[in-house]
Amino acid sequence: MTKNECSFILDAVRTKDEEKKAALFEATVKTVNEMGFASASVSKITKEAGVSPATLYIYHKNKEELLVSTYITIEKNMSRALLEKFNADMPLRDILENVWVAMSDYFIKYQPYTRFAEQFANSPYKTLVNKEMVMHYYAPIIDVLQQGIDQKIIKNVDFDIIIAFICYPLLALSNPGLCSDFEPTAENIKSAFALAWDAIKL
Repeated sequence: MTKNECSFILDAVRTKDEEKKAALFEATVKTVNEMGFASASVSKITKEAGVSPATLYIYHKNKEELLVSTYITIEKNMSRALLEKFNADMPLRDILENVWVAMSDYFIKYQPYTRFAEQFANSPYKTLVNKEMVMHYYAPIIDVLQQGIDQKIIKNVDFDIIIAFICYPLLALSNPGLCSDFEPTAENIKSAFALAWDAIKL
């Protein structure tokens, strides 16, 4: 077998592995969203993914590790989306408005992922995740918020309060079950941000 043939085979194996991982990720999100954490068994998740239970254990030690991995992947992807057009040189209000718009787009476009992450964050599984590691994904945003506090632009309150006023309004507005009549137009998203900004600014 030539070197090129070996390389081709290895690439094919890696592609197959990535496809199986992606299938398990999507199946985990779907199964948990439909059944909840307790009922989302390994057998149900792997059946949805179209792989054998033994395949799951190649990539994850157990169900808990699969759930944690799924949550972390969602947080990583969301942080990338929020930071795609991030510019720390802009005025703080403009920075946060851009993040707000990007977050709104993500919540609406990826509702299943948002729903999974929200459930996970309110479940006992959250204790299995290093909070500081997850927050590190959002470090540029956290840094500018801290600068805003230091410069007396925004209120010097517990960080969780600030994050709540930035994130939770959008979680509610992007949830059809909570705000079925809300239209996520650019104007409405900006109006919602103006209210959130008024809540945290000095």
